[in-house]
Amino acid sequence: MNHEYVHPFLESARIVIEQVAGVKPSAGEFGIKEITKQDEYLWIHIGLTGQMTGDIIYGLHETVALKMVSAMMGGYVLEELGEMGHSAISELSNMISGNASTMLYNKGVRVDITPPKIFSSTDGAAIEATKVLSIPLTMEGIGELDIQLLIA
Repeated sequence: MNHEYVHPFLESARIVIEQVAGVKPSAGEFGIKEITKQDEYLWIHIGLTGQMTGDIIYGLHETVALKMVSAMMGGYVLEELGEMGHSAISELSNMISGNASTMLYNKGVRVDITPPKIFSSTDGAAIEATKVLSIPLTMEGIGELDIQLLIA
């Protein structure tokens, strides 16, 4: 996978998370991994169309999602994700993907994104097990967000 395609997603995630949650994420080791079903886990799927086609999948544990939504809401503590929490996490992934697609456009790559779809471990086989490029981001005091790219 072309480094030019990966960097905008990493850079966008850093910028957006710092803006909305006040936390500066640090990137872990990029690597190829298989998406596997995990208990109490959320996946947010966004499709890519245009000159780049594929999928972006944001994966995080539900406790990390709760902490992230709380940080996005200025420290308001949620007891459970519910509809508002799912909406906030979906919007976060939408913001990261939209910003990355703008960065790609500025490099001459036209790409559009589809609306986010959120899946949890209770959704069964909503996301097929696939090998993806994984970019883990660690957010101090919050946890890890895994950006998974499958780009053709």
